[in-house]
Amino acid sequence: MKRPGRLPRIPGTGAGHDNSGTDLPPDGDGSRPAFGGRFMAPLLLGAVLNPLNTTAIATGLVAIGHDFGTGPSGTAWLISSLYLASAVGQPLMGRLADLLGPRRVFLAGLLVVCAAGLTGALATGLGQLIVSRVLLGIGTSAAYPAAMAMLRAESLRVGREPPRTVLGRLSLAALGSAAVGPALGGLLTATTGWRGIFAVNVPLALVPFLLGLRRLPRDTVRPARGGDRPTEHTPLPALLRNRPLVVTCLRHGLAYLTIYCTLYGFTQWLEESHRYSSLTTGLVMLPMSGAAAVCSLLGARTKGLRAPLTAAAALLALGSGGLFLARGGTPLAALLLISALFGVPQGLASTGNQAAVYAQAPPGGVGAAAGIQRAAQYLGAIAATALIGLCYGQRATDTGLHHLATVTGALSLALVLLTFTDRALRPRT
Repeated sequence: MKRPGRLPRIPGTGAGHDNSGTDLPPDGDGSRPAFGGRFMAPLLLGAVLNPLNTTAIATGLVAIGHDFGTGPSGTAWLISSLYLASAVGQPLMGRLADLLGPRRVFLAGLLVVCAAGLTGALATGLGQLIVSRVLLGIGTSAAYPAAMAMLRAESLRVGREPPRTVLGRLSLAALGSAAVGPALGGLLTATTGWRGIFAVNVPLALVPFLLGLRRLPRDTVRPARGGDRPTEHTPLPALLRNRPLVVTCLRHGLAYLTIYCTLYGFTQWLEESHRYSSLTTGLVMLPMSGAAAVCSLLGARTKGLRAPLTAAAALLALGSGGLFLARGGTPLAALLLISALFGVPQGLASTGNQAAVYAQAPPGGVGAAAGIQRAAQYLGAIAATALIGLCYGQRATDTGLHHLATVTGALSLALVLLTFTDRALRPRT
């Protein structure tokens, strides 16, 4: 019998599960491999769109501002509008995936992305660009929760849980695409103009759409008619009463609040106080992106959740200490180390919390639960921008960085305590 409040099973770690990262064998009729490449390819390609759009716009903001005669206060809406739309859209799309079927929602979201890309590419004013970004936030929000719901449906079909490495690939797709976003945005702006940042969404969405039409299994869920609602669907209020799931989403949001404070605050300090160019700053942040990608794969191969998540929280605290000691004359090697210290927990927290959500959500609420997890992440990003503004004021100084480090250090210690005391992370005996 399951013990209340504990993980019922961690994907890829129980008896009879393959944790090697290879595709599981076909089901009984041998129709197709479980969690195979044909099944995963459209899901992974769809999952890159949301994080890619959150960062690719960064290197096009100045050009957009010049064309429409606005400054940072105006172009900032292009960033916040997508975060706000994603924070609302992720749980909404997840709920729709649970109710209507994840394949339907996944494909519909990709069509919205195509429409958003065309709207932005043809925009004649800043208002139309903001509308495009809101549509991008809503459309791209369908991919991740729908993918998680399809993984649960696939596991029910074959009678096996997916290996943790399969979940890790979703994390890697998000982390990797967010890392290359600024470079892609800069390349498109330099070659095609800033409109290319929006237009590129059309082919990027059409490819997984066409693959999904051919490769993704049709939904077994049918839309509810009349006043009927299938009993296996878990309503959002019930998910919010699921204490282990709520704690996991809170933990994920706190971790990414700290990470986004560093991602935006540390880079701004490197340019304004340390006098680094934008190119040098980007190179300094490479260890963060690289370590996050590598550790997302390593974290997917661990058998437990408590140890890597506790390690992630501790490393965030250690990195915050490095920020507190940083000065204008801090050597480059130390700055690279600080960057890597924040990358390792990003990878561990991403895969660990994702696996926890998958295990803690009921079968009829995986999509909505995954959406709530991502919403917590984007709320952390929104809160991070506010904290950076309070700590820095008009300019990123050493004093402002130390104030920011104090805040992130306190958040990290709270995260250590929250993770270590979470009984739901203890494996079932």
